[in-house]
Amino acid sequence: MDEVEVSTIVYAPPEEMYEFLLDFPGYARYSEYIERVTQAGDGMSGTRYDLVFSWWKLTYTARSEVTGVERPERIDWRIVKDIDADGYWKVESVPEKAPDGVESASRVVLRIEFDPDSVSESAVDLPRLVSLAWVIEKVKPLVRKEATRIVERVVADIEGERRDVDLNIRTGPDSL
Repeated sequence: MDEVEVSTIVYAPPEEMYEFLLDFPGYARYSEYIERVTQAGDGMSGTRYDLVFSWWKLTYTARSEVTGVERPERIDWRIVKDIDADGYWKVESVPEKAPDGVESASRVVLRIEFDPDSVSESAVDLPRLVSLAWVIEKVKPLVRKEATRIVERVVADIEGERRDVDLNIRTGPDSL
């Protein structure tokens, strides 16, 4: 399994961050590669989302499902077709991290685990002479970059302005 985890401090209370993160269809505005997100359900456990990605000459629809929610601390999800992948958003209160003039702070973590070998050739319509292995090697660094971009944009949106965000990025044993 490959894994990436991006975390940062956000100057907002955990409850506000959690509600903000539940708005999964809104994630499309943070991503360079997500064209749109459609939702089937109320955002709680069992809700499914279709995420339409576009990169290079490829378009792919990932189907994810919320597998668990622990208000206001965690949202678990998994991909339910074509690839073995799952992850979560985690929110925790860290009042000691709030700067002067800010009432509260939260640590927000986005964690993604996936098995690139679980993708089948039939999952993606590839151009002639392009191998799935080549696509996977090109996409792996994009996962890390995209996770970082999403967290940075979430922080700017929730706080109302851009700032230098101190991101803690960890990758797993297979290194993205």
